[in-house]
Amino acid sequence: MNKTFRLAEFFCGPGGMGLGAGLSKVKYKKGIYSIDHAWASDYDEDSCKTYETNIKTEAVFCEKVENFFKLIDQKKIIIPKFDCFAYGFPCNDFSNVGEQLGFKGKFGPLYSYGVELINRYHPKWFVAENVGGMSSSNEGKAFIKILEDLKNAGKGYNLTVHKYKFEEYGIPQARHRIIIVGIKNSLNLKFKVPKPNFKTMTAKEALKDIPANATNNELTNNSKQVIERLKYIKPGKSAFNSDIPKHLQLNVKGAKISQIYRRLDPNKPSYTVTGSGGGGTHVYHWKENRALTNRERARLQTFPDNFNFKGSKESVRKQIGMAVPVEGAKIIFDSILKTFAKLDYPYINGKF
Repeated sequence: MNKTFRLAEFFCGPGGMGLGAGLSKVKYKKGIYSIDHAWASDYDEDSCKTYETNIKTEAVFCEKVENFFKLIDQKKIIIPKFDCFAYGFPCNDFSNVGEQLGFKGKFGPLYSYGVELINRYHPKWFVAENVGGMSSSNEGKAFIKILEDLKNAGKGYNLTVHKYKFEEYGIPQARHRIIIVGIKNSLNLKFKVPKPNFKTMTAKEALKDIPANATNNELTNNSKQVIERLKYIKPGKSAFNSDIPKHLQLNVKGAKISQIYRRLDPNKPSYTVTGSGGGGTHVYHWKENRALTNRERARLQTFPDNFNFKGSKESVRKQIGMAVPVEGAKIIFDSILKTFAKLDYPYINGKF
């Protein structure tokens, strides 16, 4: 007998989490466990268009999450039925790169809308994702509050919390994220953190053989100064730890971001791909004196080449950087399905 969960998403972005869920299927002796998309929501129009273009779902609501429940109550939004939920709530105020304002910031409190959805609809399970810095924001108090709220949401959930290092799972990028999996207490199931396979995927391997007709693969028009600066930066190094002539050095005081104009090391996974930031944060090729294309960045996020991002080049860059790596998400969803199918798999104790 086949079992299909119906997934709802907040802050869906372009669909890294959603695509990973849709690709997840687990066979067991009586049939197949899988995940279909019921609906998704995001406030960014380009992200919504990207999601609609690439992922089969009943509805995509392009609305601010702050207005979502009001629109439901007014019957201006009718959401399709669902029984599981995923959300990567905005990380801006929890990131180690920045002021780490936590609940004091604009984005920190947005996790509560996921709690409200769980309180209203009691999904069988949920996945919540955020940056590793979430655990230390507001002296750790924000993280404790978030976990308490998620644990006590609805009729109570059994939480498994872990800081995943995706490069340890074969993802070609050093991307560290806290992922919380909650399963309804009444189901008497406990999610276990899948054990890393420790298969290293290097940046060079990840970026090889991109089809000539791949979308979102336009080169960035780097200035002559940027090209000249890159000539002095070796693979794996940045503008802050390279011997660069004075006229090409950056006049940035108090900078704590060592990724500026950092070249990839071809023999290691990429450093973290980001969606925000100005010049120097686009991720740079280890040999060619240029920034990566959006398709190359999407490769580091494990999006397939036929995944077509919508919007301007800058909008696409942001979408890619804010997404969850597709194959990383699939690993999590595979393990959730195995948990419900009561199948054994290699695991480790959760920690953060």
